[in-house]
Amino acid sequence: MSRRYPGVTALDAVDLEIEDGSAVALTGPSGSGKSTVLHLLGGMDRPDEGTVVVEGKELTARQLDAHRRRVGFVFQRFHLLPALTALDNVLAPVLPRRVDFDRRARAGELLEAVGLTERANALPSELSGGQQQRVAICRALINRPGLLLADEPTGNLDSATGREIIDLLLSLRERYGMTMLVATHDAEVAANCDRIVRLGDGRIVADEQVAPATDVLDRLGGLRP
Repeated sequence: MSRRYPGVTALDAVDLEIEDGSAVALTGPSGSGKSTVLHLLGGMDRPDEGTVVVEGKELTARQLDAHRRRVGFVFQRFHLLPALTALDNVLAPVLPRRVDFDRRARAGELLEAVGLTERANALPSELSGGQQQRVAICRALINRPGLLLADEPTGNLDSATGREIIDLLLSLRERYGMTMLVATHDAEVAANCDRIVRLGDGRIVADEQVAPATDVLDRLGGLRP
């Protein structure tokens, strides 16, 4: 798939296949095309050339709205509504729509999963950066998406909190059976994923599986646990 803007080729004939249930890190310098990949896969943008195929079906313009409801988005900036509590921020995406689940029960379950039950009634201004990102993650998962897209989710956090957030994202990915793509500059975040795809000037320049920790120990002469 390719995507061009006036005077800029954001993606140049990128061919990327993502295995269901995997966690993939997109790395590369600013302007390399990471966010563009996420926008195309999430239905927030359309390719100029090529196609986006999800679960074996080409994503067409008529399917975009329905597709977006099955995708969760987490961003570097938390984008929480300042006048709403943590609970109401989680509920916000589903309030205008009819759904087949108990909204408040699911929102409460998600806040419990990220350790924020006792902060459900707090405003964003009363939460730390890490807590705000946890609320944003809950909001992204309220529709039980099959695909979770995270664009620099640790970029506004200190290193310790960032590690907590990526560990949380990976555990939730396993818990809810999602596929996850993370655009990141952080090598430690990328190393925690199953696969690292490096982009440069709108093209894939490297694509490698991340070795399990036990394999790394073997190569270093260590012992398996």
